[in-house]
Amino acid sequence: MTIAAADESVHVRAPGKINLFMRVGEAGADGYHDVATAYQAVSLYEDLRAWPDDRISVSFTGTVDTAGLPTDGSNLAVKAAKLLAKATGVPEGVRLEITKHVPIAGGMGGGSADAAATLVACDALWGTALPREELHALAAKLGADVPFALTGGTAIGTGRGDRLSPALATGSFHWVLAIADHGLSTPQVYRELDVLRVEEAGRPMPWSAPAGSPSVDAAVLHALRAGDAAHLAAALHNDLQAAAVRLSPSLAELIDLGEQAGALAGIVSGSGPTVAFLAESSEDAIALQVGLSAARITAVHAHGPVHGARVLPV
Repeated sequence: MTIAAADESVHVRAPGKINLFMRVGEAGADGYHDVATAYQAVSLYEDLRAWPDDRISVSFTGTVDTAGLPTDGSNLAVKAAKLLAKATGVPEGVRLEITKHVPIAGGMGGGSADAAATLVACDALWGTALPREELHALAAKLGADVPFALTGGTAIGTGRGDRLSPALATGSFHWVLAIADHGLSTPQVYRELDVLRVEEAGRPMPWSAPAGSPSVDAAVLHALRAGDAAHLAAALHNDLQAAAVRLSPSLAELIDLGEQAGALAGIVSGSGPTVAFLAESSEDAIALQVGLSAARITAVHAHGPVHGARVLPV
């Protein structure tokens, strides 16, 4: 008997992510950029509950402002449910209720986590039991970060970021996430990077396009393997950071503030504007969180790596 037949709900939790490293190639003819990134899933989660229904719908609550989120067919969770239904021939619907904690348009893949959680929840609810490889293939159709939200842990992403290979990370890394009160459009940040590169043509800059295909620096992999936070801090890099800072100049001041308050390093995650500060230990992260909070910065302590989207007891 499937879960749907028993009229029970499914609870899935999916993590947000940090881009520890991000190198961005030149824009292709289709306007997209090849990237090489090191992802780490962290303990800031989206919680999704799914119930059997005669149609596909989604609603939101959470610790972030969800008022502006679409709930129609443009929503990534709705797209994920429809994609799985079409791929498996399932006629049923689903009612999705998502409790969001990952910042919206914050560079931490909250929408991608919602989509990954939906795939896992509907697969369980409808009893389709797709192999992980098939779920991964569906995830890749939904967006570059969705496959990683499905797998979690620490991984290297290439292509659009959806071609994943696991990366060994020893122990746990402690982060303080400074969450902005505004979002940034990912396409706009990429466009701004393109503009920066044109303006700085002929001058080597940290965000200059790599020669050939982008790749993740070996120093990142060595630091992860050793579980060495100080070495990882020295290797953190994001080509998109300069573009995000130009669009939101206060990010530069925020990074300086966090590093002066004791962070080993701060980095804009993905396209921003969330800034991830790496701390030496859990105790240091808590002290940093308190310091940022005293400066009226919304700050959350998280650790990684953590599991990808998975079913939890209801």
